[in-house]
Amino acid sequence: MNDLYILLGGNLGNRKENLEKAIKLINERVGGIEKCSSLFQTAAWGKTDQPDFLNQAIKVNPKKSDVSVILSDLLLIEQELGRKRIEHWGARVIDIDILLFGNEIVNTQRLTIPHPQLPNRRFALIPLNEIASDVIHPVFHKTIANLLLECKDGLEVIQIK
Repeated sequence: MNDLYILLGGNLGNRKENLEKAIKLINERVGGIEKCSSLFQTAAWGKTDQPDFLNQAIKVNPKKSDVSVILSDLLLIEQELGRKRIEHWGARVIDIDILLFGNEIVNTQRLTIPHPQLPNRRFALIPLNEIASDVIHPVFHKTIANLLLECKDGLEVIQIK
């Protein structure tokens, strides 16, 4: 089964508790949690007039092999935790993004894997690097560690745990 790497984030409510609830639900419904990165705080990316985000990367051993089913499960978890999709890059209680799914490359209207912005976002690369530095990005054929070294994003990412 493919390793599933997910980035969790949020900037509303009790951010740490929201991430913990998401991890619990992912563990129950999507697959066993194998690794969790530290927690990292960053300013909002894209739309900057909002509270700071708390982010964490996790490695999941998925119960299912169909990534579209996994996506549906993750979107339902977001909804159950109070996610409302009001504006692109807006403030949110929880955000669950699939970063990588083994070596799979998916490009549909609903989903793109690997996450298309992963190489450009330090707030995703830093926590992912902590748990998967040697994993090879299936499009760029570089390790996560190398992608982080090459990333031009200047956003400060602060480890808090």
